[in-house]
Amino acid sequence: MSWLLFLDESGHDHKQMPYEIHGGFAIHATKLWPFLSAVRTLEQSTFGAYLHQYGSELKGSKLLAKNRFRWAAQGSRMADAERRKQALNFLNSGAQKRRPRRDEFTAFGQACLSMAEGVLYLLASHDARVFAAAIPRDAAAVASLPTDLLRKDLVFLLERYFYFLEEQHETGLLVMDGSEKQADRKLVRRIEWYFTDTMTGRQRTQWIVPVPFFVESDMAYGIQVADLCVYCLNWAWRLRDMTGATRPEIKPFVQIIEKSIWHGDGYREGNVFRTHGTVYVPDPYSAREAGNRQGAK
Repeated sequence: MSWLLFLDESGHDHKQMPYEIHGGFAIHATKLWPFLSAVRTLEQSTFGAYLHQYGSELKGSKLLAKNRFRWAAQGSRMADAERRKQALNFLNSGAQKRRPRRDEFTAFGQACLSMAEGVLYLLASHDARVFAAAIPRDAAAVASLPTDLLRKDLVFLLERYFYFLEEQHETGLLVMDGSEKQADRKLVRRIEWYFTDTMTGRQRTQWIVPVPFFVESDMAYGIQVADLCVYCLNWAWRLRDMTGATRPEIKPFVQIIEKSIWHGDGYREGNVFRTHGTVYVPDPYSAREAGNRQGAK
């Protein structure tokens, strides 16, 4: 059987988010449908409907926007049934051409936070593993990458996924958001180059299927959940030297995600070392600038 790594990106427009992050979660094929079914059930029980029916998604920027926290805090915590009723009223207010009432704002804010928390707990209960690679927000703007080269942070992301799959002795697929066709084609070319034209990449095809699968995010819960993960990590996951702005209210969500971050052993040049599913890369271009096309590990 196989693992599927659902990947999305956060901060790629280099505007509001403090970092640019690629990442998401890997889940075993046998647990994918139970996980997706559990997410759908949670969504229905939380909002009384599916958000896609109202033109929305289970994304981090939707569930954890600042106003959701503000709305949630303007009243006492509601019982589940009452919150669901009032959240559904909030969703239907647009079609009714009216402004939501205060208790409906409160319920919807609380429902969004509860949904985000619940989804992250579902990742842990379905044995998912989180992988992500972050770079400074302005790093992508200071150097242009040749069309055939895969950036170092993405190489490190695939490296961690490879080590994990090798540990499991199972193959892995890459599932990505297909919303930007031109950018997708460029990324596919870079991934193909990495897996076919570098020694390390060719070795990693032993466990990673080198052709990504693309789906539309509004059609795939997996991509939306990946978005939620990297959104949270962008705002509240920090390692040494990561000095970007944070949102403290999102830290509790990252603490849940941390239960699913993969930790294991890697190896390089005969040396075994402890490694992790999340990585920060201060300079994603240095190896390329040195002209070492096969130097990414």
